[in-house]
Amino acid sequence: MTAAMPTTVADFIETVNRHDEQRFLNAFADDGFVDDWGRVFTGRDEIKAWSDKEFIGATGTMTVTDTHVDGDRVTVIADWRSTHANGLSKFVFDVAADKLASMTIREG
Repeated sequence: MTAAMPTTVADFIETVNRHDEQRFLNAFADDGFVDDWGRVFTGRDEIKAWSDKEFIGATGTMTVTDTHVDGDRVTVIADWRSTHANGLSKFVFDVAADKLASMTIREG
């Protein structure tokens, strides 16, 4: 069952789908990180370098199929489409106030 998605995550997905690099980077806390199938990118510079090739720079889009909210952890199943990779993926977001502390990506 799809749960109501918190605004922080909903805004992030909209930002990704618009390919807005600045808003994408600003969505993360200063010490935020991305864990992409075990490869961890911490801080703005590392996240940007990864994203330039594999996320925003790959014109990725997320079509949400399911959402689960457990406190500050939000799990989103989405059909990911980009010039880098495609397929159903699980995105787990840890939210800290109005920022993302982390985004973990695995097979959906």
